[in-house]
Amino acid sequence: MISLLQLGIIDYATGLRLQQKLVDLRKEDRIGDVLLLQEHTPVITLGRNAKSRNVLASPEQLTERGVEVFECDRGGDVTYHGPGQLVGYPIFDLRSFASHGGKRKTLGAVEFVRHLEEVLIRTCVDFGVATGRIAGLTGVWTNPPRSGERSRLAVDIEKTPTVSEAHMTLGEAAKIAAIGIHVSRGITSHGFALNVNTDLDQFQLIIPCGITSKPVTSLAKELGHPLLLKEVANSASHNFGMVFNSGVMTIESLDALLGHSVGVPLKPPSELRNLHKEEDIFWA
Repeated sequence: MISLLQLGIIDYATGLRLQQKLVDLRKEDRIGDVLLLQEHTPVITLGRNAKSRNVLASPEQLTERGVEVFECDRGGDVTYHGPGQLVGYPIFDLRSFASHGGKRKTLGAVEFVRHLEEVLIRTCVDFGVATGRIAGLTGVWTNPPRSGERSRLAVDIEKTPTVSEAHMTLGEAAKIAAIGIHVSRGITSHGFALNVNTDLDQFQLIIPCGITSKPVTSLAKELGHPLLLKEVANSASHNFGMVFNSGVMTIESLDALLGHSVGVPLKPPSELRNLHKEEDIFWA
């Protein structure tokens, strides 16, 4: 069973502290698998593989726009989070999920990323936007090449593709969702960011994920009108249940997760890189 908690708009530092506390609790088996869905106030995040040159704006420009900058321990390069973007943090024990087809007892990190992509592909389809994968790149894209790994997992799970070829359109591939995770002792953190009503001009502050050759897009841009973020969150949570073959139960508060206060530790985000003493796995 996946416990779903929708947090609304929170700042990134709070999200980091909350994730770390939940990861610790999950490692201690004091909680089950948890999915956090939220929006963030404007922030640029730099993953483990980030290059500072991919932040194009000066510190003065970022301050003027009210955009924070944080380093974090997810995989990947530079990305942007902000209002109108659905951000999901699965705090999952990969040992809770068997590899698809029962080939392995534990879901691997790469397969976990493919599952996240599948959740997002299905969510986009729910709102009439055809998306898929691009070989060699992580994330979800509009107008991917027909030869790309568009929805292989969907074929495996349901024996039919999520998006028919008739729905695929020709055009330039654009990134609609980014993925960057951290896996420590089998427990995942960080996750995905799906552009719903996101202000795409903010991506001009960076080179998103270090990729210069492809633009970013959003559901609102593709459809020509904004969406209710709560409806997209409901779709995403439903698709998590389908793809991960698990029930999803909505909880109303952090207190409800344990029956008492979780007690988020006040650790400065700069210390996050030093929190893990064990060997970590990264993927983005």
